[in-house]
Amino acid sequence: MRYYAISITAKEHAEVVEIAAPETLGPNEVRGKTLFTLVSPGTELAYNYKGTTFPSFPGYAAVFEAEELGAEVKDISMGDLCFCTGTHRSFQQVDAQDARPVPEGLPPEEAVLARLMGVSMTTLMTTTARPGDRVMVTGAGPVGFLAAQMFTLSGYEVFVVEPNEGRRHLVEQSGIRTVYEKVPFDDSNVAGTVALVVECSGHEQAVLNACRVVRKRGEVVLVGVPWHRQTNASAHDVLSLVFHKYVVLRSGWEWELPHHAADFAPHSIHSGFDKALRWLAAGHISIDNMITKANPLAPQNVYQDLLHRRTKGLFSVFDWGQTETPDTTDG
Repeated sequence: MRYYAISITAKEHAEVVEIAAPETLGPNEVRGKTLFTLVSPGTELAYNYKGTTFPSFPGYAAVFEAEELGAEVKDISMGDLCFCTGTHRSFQQVDAQDARPVPEGLPPEEAVLARLMGVSMTTLMTTTARPGDRVMVTGAGPVGFLAAQMFTLSGYEVFVVEPNEGRRHLVEQSGIRTVYEKVPFDDSNVAGTVALVVECSGHEQAVLNACRVVRKRGEVVLVGVPWHRQTNASAHDVLSLVFHKYVVLRSGWEWELPHHAADFAPHSIHSGFDKALRWLAAGHISIDNMITKANPLAPQNVYQDLLHRRTKGLFSVFDWGQTETPDTTDG
């Protein structure tokens, strides 16, 4: 059998390449064929596709079918669908505790979105804001769009700020009605009332405006990556607001939590994935017609569409079932 992966082989060039056969299966590992992998447009475009180190092998999340089980694996059966944080390749091999069961009835192309939900799930688990408080999400890309729904589902009053009209419309379609083009820090009905801003745009002006809109001792959590400088905003402006409004300005580092739960640490990265999968399976997260399936044999097309904002919907996934006989030609 031959095995394949998507590789960035040069700046802004992706192709499918043959890779080595998987390593010997460990006693606590599970292995199987990949069904879908999720593209992270922020990380994969900025870090891999437009990066400087080649070849690189990107990937963010996968759903696979369990076909081989290590001798000590107990909670996974042959044929089970599993979610993991795998890369874009034709098979997945992971420790069984890192393979989360996909709930029955949840399509695998939707299950991979649990990975993006996990990014802001950490903020949901660590914030001092409480249900009923006002939460503002700035930036309604894939992560922000899902974060807004997660906080709404958890009982918060959620506002979304997104300059793109098309994305604002998607947010409204999801059931969130309070959507702004820009942060309303000059609106007396909003300014000083927001307990938490989940900053998902990576734009420094959004951070400055978030500090203006939160209540005293409110949190501004930096989830979005500031890939490059976009304004001439002064650090003094931010520091002054943090000092005089007692703003808690902190990292949105998703790996702040332990990977797995323990007796006195029930919240973890993987318990967050489990929660996200349950919410997706229950239909609590609106994602209808927002997933674009792509052939992994033509990855260059996918990354170019993302780079030039030609992709329909918010989410792109590679469908590894589109072909059973991959080759190394770029479509």
